[in-house]
Amino acid sequence: MTDIVCIGEPLGEFNATRGEAGAYRFGLGGDTSNCAIAAARQGARVAYAGALGNDDPGRALRTAWAQEGIDDRHVATHPSAPTGLYFVAHGPQGHVFSYLRAGSAASLYGPADLPTELIASAKVVQASGISQAISASACDAVFEAFALARQNGVLTAYDTNLRLKLWPLTRARAIIHAACEMADIVLPGDADAKLLTGLEQPDAIVDFYLGLGAKVVALTLGHEGSLVATPGRRERFVPIKVEAIDATGAGDCYDGAFLAEYIRTGDAFAAGAYANVAAALSTQGYGAVAPLPRRAEIEARIAAEAALQA
Repeated sequence: MTDIVCIGEPLGEFNATRGEAGAYRFGLGGDTSNCAIAAARQGARVAYAGALGNDDPGRALRTAWAQEGIDDRHVATHPSAPTGLYFVAHGPQGHVFSYLRAGSAASLYGPADLPTELIASAKVVQASGISQAISASACDAVFEAFALARQNGVLTAYDTNLRLKLWPLTRARAIIHAACEMADIVLPGDADAKLLTGLEQPDAIVDFYLGLGAKVVALTLGHEGSLVATPGRRERFVPIKVEAIDATGAGDCYDGAFLAEYIRTGDAFAAGAYANVAAALSTQGYGAVAPLPRRAEIEARIAAEAALQA
C-alpha cells in the first residue's frame, strides 16, 4: 500500500551560488516533489501524480524519484509541453524565486488524469496552493483528488504555499481556504498564513485553520520553529541551532517529514517535533533536494539534543 500520494508540479531548479556572479547549480524542486522526496527519505512509501515534459529536467526528476524509491508510474510525459523551471537568488531578505513555468506539462494536468485507484488506496493525499495556482484544470484536479480521498477514508494534507506571482491574493485566498476546508492536515507557513488570514499571532492562525475543520494544523515559523495544534491541544517547538546556508526546501522538508512520522506514529506532536528538526537540518546545503536529511541523521540529532538537555 502507498503511504503518501503527492500531487502538483515538479520543477527543474537553478540555484545561485554565493560568491560566484552568474553561477548556478542545477537541481530539482517543486514543493510537492520536495515533500515526496523528504517523506521517502524517512521511510514512507510515496507515489507522485502529475506530468512532466519530454526533456532533460523531466528525465532528471524521474531518475531522482527512482533513486528515492518514489513510484512515478502515474506521472505522464507530455509530448510537447515542457517541465517547468525556477531560479533561486539569495538576498538580504532570504531566497527570491523566479519561474519559467507558463504552459508547463503540469499546468495541463486535470481531473481526468488522476489515478483514482491509487488515491483511494493511499493513507494520505498531499497537495498545495501551488498545485492549484498553476492552472484552472490543475486546481480542479486537487479538489477532485481530495473529494475522492475523503470518500474512501484517506487523509488529506494541504500546504497553503502562496505564490502571488501565480494568482492574485483574493482568488488565492478563496481557493486555498476552500481546499483547507477539505483537508484533515493543514500545513501553513507563517508569512503566507498572515497574508491569507489577515491574522498576526500564531495561535490565532492555527485557530483559524482549525475552525475550517482541520484535525491537525502544523504552522512553520521559520527561524522561530513551529506550532502544532489539534482541537484539544497545542505545542510550540523551538528551533535547533544549525549553520543555515539555504532554506529553499525547508518548508517542504517539514511537510514530508511530518507526514511520514504522523503515518508511522499516529501522533501529531511527535511528528511536529521530528519535522522541526528535519526542516532545520535541510537548510545546511544548497538547493531544495540535495540537503533533505534522512531518518538516521534526524534521529541522531534528536538524540544529541536530548543529551544536551539531560
